[in-house]
Amino acid sequence: MKGAAVMDLWDEGIFLLVLFLANTIQAVTGFAGTLLAMTPSILLLGPDQAKVILNIMAFLSSLFIVSSSLIYVAWRQLLRIVLYMAAGMAIGVYLYQLLPLSFLLPFYGLFVLAVALKGLCTSNELRLSPAAARIILLGAGVMHGLFVSGGALLVIYAVAVFKDKHIFRATVASVWIVLNVPLMFHDYQQGFYDGQTLLLTGLSLIPLVLATYAGTRIHDKINQKIFMNLSYILLLLSGMLLLF
Repeated sequence: MKGAAVMDLWDEGIFLLVLFLANTIQAVTGFAGTLLAMTPSILLLGPDQAKVILNIMAFLSSLFIVSSSLIYVAWRQLLRIVLYMAAGMAIGVYLYQLLPLSFLLPFYGLFVLAVALKGLCTSNELRLSPAAARIILLGAGVMHGLFVSGGALLVIYAVAVFKDKHIFRATVASVWIVLNVPLMFHDYQQGFYDGQTLLLTGLSLIPLVLATYAGTRIHDKINQKIFMNLSYILLLLSGMLLLF
């Protein structure tokens, strides 16, 4: 029993370190924190507890980003993104109940990889036609409803539309504030908010605050080109994680 308790403490300590590193990236760009932390967190804590804590941390991290950069939120774009993604999420949840669609993930990952490599290997700015933009946003919602991983498609849209790093970060973070609320409510209804999870959530606030401070400082110092290249690199990593 004592050995198991020590192992649990060790796993939780590693989880807090993972949370710090992932949320530092989240604070720099406004996305990718949950994606980067999800796989190791599931291995350390289990899927239910990992999902609950990471959802809460993503919500709080995004809330801090938006509250400190409210003037940069593109409100009309935010409304457009949320409406399309919400519609797509409803479609994704419905499809998930009908068919086992896990075979879509490799194709999704390959598409994300192709866009990321194009962005990194060419100097041309990514452009989307109005029709392509609507499809990307709707697809982001569908993938979020199916696999809780629509962020990669959202970033493709954001890279094409937002040419200022402050607007990019603040608006994308705002999307997660809106979309994470129903996810947290669903987790609560499923009974995932037990005492151990709430205790670890409280401890997670420490690395979250430190990561948000560090990531914000980094964001303020890097230039636009580095910011966009970092976004493409994270998009590349997203595609790889979706493939494997």
